Amino acid sequence: MTINTTTIRALVTGVLGGLALLGVYFGVLTLISGWRFTWYQFGENWYWIIALTTGFGIQIGLFTALRARHSLGSGKVVAVSGTTSTAAMIACCSHYAVNILPFLGATGLVMFVAQYQTELFIVGILSNLLGIGYLLQKMGIIRFQYGS
Repeated sequence: MTINTTTIRALVTGVLGGLALLGVYFGVLTLISGWRFTWYQFGENWYWIIALTTGFGIQIGLFTALRARHSLGSGKVVAVSGTTSTAAMIACCSHYAVNILPFLGATGLVMFVAQYQTELFIVGILSNLLGIGYLLQKMGIIRFQYGS
């Protein structure tokens, strides 16, 4: 099996996409709560964060490969899944934003999100899996049977 430039480009783009999402997580959380707290929260939730960033990176890589093949592929699936992943990662610690957001009237929203952080992580991961499945189907790698 030989690896061509399209495959290498897809792999690199996928890794960079996952790292970018991880950077957003660290950046937003550090701005809200500081570097030390960010590392603490990452230590508490690393398995969710890594799962979300890996799933997003895989989608970016698959989307890059799909586009290189000139197949029809919509960036909307990747965008929605990426947004869901980012929101789930940031939501895990958003209840600490209560300290800086009361003037925006966002206290209730932040507390609601914090209360359901595990469920939001699960939704983010499911969104990633659906996006990966969609892209694999568009590439012709897997086929879904509808009906009997």
